[in-house]
Amino acid sequence: MGKALVKVKPKKYKVGDIVKVDFIAIHPMATGMKKDKKTGKIIPAKYINEVEFFFNDKSFTKMVIWESVSTNPYFSVNMKITEPGVVKVAYKDNTGESGEKTKKIKPKA
Repeated sequence: MGKALVKVKPKKYKVGDIVKVDFIAIHPMATGMKKDKKTGKIIPAKYINEVEFFFNDKSFTKMVIWESVSTNPYFSVNMKITEPGVVKVAYKDNTGESGEKTKKIKPKA
């Protein structure tokens, strides 16, 4: 699948802080209701339908998405920092394609 990005805000945090985890996927999010301007044919539906956030391989948020979400969708969740580790965002689309992106969590003392 296309490119993706995971960011944690603020950049500096410590154990006990709540941070914002942002995820952006570069994806067309085609609804299956639009025509190609050159050919006049319907562009097949291709959209992300599931996004799941993990911390140290434990799921903490799962979203079911519909085709009405915009191109290159952006998702944001809050997470409490409990220890160092890895945030992973796994996503898949209605055609069966999937991807994942990770970000290391390194709290300051």
